[in-house]
Amino acid sequence: MAQSPRRDGPPSVHHVAARAGVSLATVSNVLNHPERVRPATAERVQTAIAELGYTPNRNARALVAGSSRAIGLVVMSLRNSLFSDMVSGAQLAARARDRTLLITSSEDDLRAQGDHLASLESSRVSGILLATMTESRDQVELTRRHGRPVVYVNYEPAEVDACSVVVDNEQAGFIATEHLIAQGCRRIGFVSARLDLQPVHRRRAGVLRAVAAHPGVALIDVDAGDIDPPGGTDAGARIARMSADERPDGVLGVTDLLAMAVVTELRAAGLRVPEDIPVSGCDHNSIAWGGAVPLTSVTMHGAEMGAAAVELLLAELTDAPDTHVHRTVVIGSELVPRESTIGRSAAAAAARAAACAPSDLRRTEP
Repeated sequence: MAQSPRRDGPPSVHHVAARAGVSLATVSNVLNHPERVRPATAERVQTAIAELGYTPNRNARALVAGSSRAIGLVVMSLRNSLFSDMVSGAQLAARARDRTLLITSSEDDLRAQGDHLASLESSRVSGILLATMTESRDQVELTRRHGRPVVYVNYEPAEVDACSVVVDNEQAGFIATEHLIAQGCRRIGFVSARLDLQPVHRRRAGVLRAVAAHPGVALIDVDAGDIDPPGGTDAGARIARMSADERPDGVLGVTDLLAMAVVTELRAAGLRVPEDIPVSGCDHNSIAWGGAVPLTSVTMHGAEMGAAAVELLLAELTDAPDTHVHRTVVIGSELVPRESTIGRSAAAAAARAAACAPSDLRRTEP
């Protein structure tokens, strides 16, 4: 009878082989190629596995295979519900395809993003989803040279040929601005910062398009310095100090956190929202929904973006390298009107807002 090896830790294949009275190669075949093992022998090995509580070392198996069934996801920040929704959608889609999702957050730090990509590579993930808002060509090209496909989420790359999933941010800025104009606003204050971030740049393009379509409507850019709440607090205080004839009569924050901080400052200064100044956000961030005035915003469909990104990545892993065609999936947006722009009794304004919101649109571009 084979002697059991010393147990100094969790059970290993050595313990399984000793308990079943077979070689290590036989245990490996039972785990990876059961068709090569006689049923009686395989049953003996499986019994030993159950009795010992042995769990295969996935990392070790990935090292041998070169990759695992895990997918990596690097998000810009988990503090924004857009990205947490992406995680949820990607995780459900990965699980449905018998894949595991490994999640990291760069917290808007490009160096940290690169470290996370390298860490996921070392974990032998089969591919990576990168939810960023900035150009990341060097990091992505390095990862791809190492044999890991990368799919962008919330960013459409111009600098590298890759699959991507994006929300139509220009349309988001357009319909939010159209909604403010429908409320009678003629001086639109656009509170934003970081035009180097692709979603910010594209939302502003949508704002400009809406303003240009309405003669007599003017755009007032209000630089918040950053897209975090302190920037909105400063911008809101500056708007409140403006004279009535120069102050915006409607405000759009490029993010909900900026918009909510503006609402707080305007109310602190004695200005009513929405009666004096309607205020809208633009990224449907649930973290900003706890203010005194429910905030109008635009849907981003983060869960659908995450799920679509998983499907693109799995398609790239399945396709032959010389036949795969990189695609961009564009997901539409809808306005969600709330009291920060329409008030509790403005049913007519709500109807006009609904007319501004297109139906959800998802399209794929080669």
